[in-house]
Amino acid sequence: MVTALVAGLLILVGLVGVVVQVLPGLIVILAGVAVWAVPRGDALGWWVLGIAGGLLVVGSLAKFLVPGKRLRDAGVPGRSLLAGGVLGVVGFFVIPVVGLFVGFVLGVYLAELARLRSSAKAWPSTKHALSAVGWSMLIELAAGLLMVAAWITGLVLA
Repeated sequence: MVTALVAGLLILVGLVGVVVQVLPGLIVILAGVAVWAVPRGDALGWWVLGIAGGLLVVGSLAKFLVPGKRLRDAGVPGRSLLAGGVLGVVGFFVIPVVGLFVGFVLGVYLAELARLRSSAKAWPSTKHALSAVGWSMLIELAAGLLMVAAWITGLVLA
């Protein structure tokens, strides 16, 4: 009972980490599932942990591959995303709560403005980058929720 409660708290923290993007959410969720599964030492626990681990791998791959392809198709270069990431980190420390988002948008926009020399062309690229980040977060959240569903199924079957 105590391990299920600790596991549930870790899983909840992991889900928050997926949305807030401060913690490695899927890894924290997997740790929560492991806290429940490993002490059990039975087939059900190991199956649930294996399924959650597989979902972590698939979700992590999809999180990068799907948005990356969309960005390549839209013609947004990796250096613009790097600029967005750098300014996002700076923004995280400068503007509480929303700084990461504001910094990312500003970084991508400024990099695209420098590359394309036109505000009218830079903004659509920035919107593509934002869309890709949104897809990445949704994919990670879906993987996390599926991991939670596997754990809850294990709880019910136990």
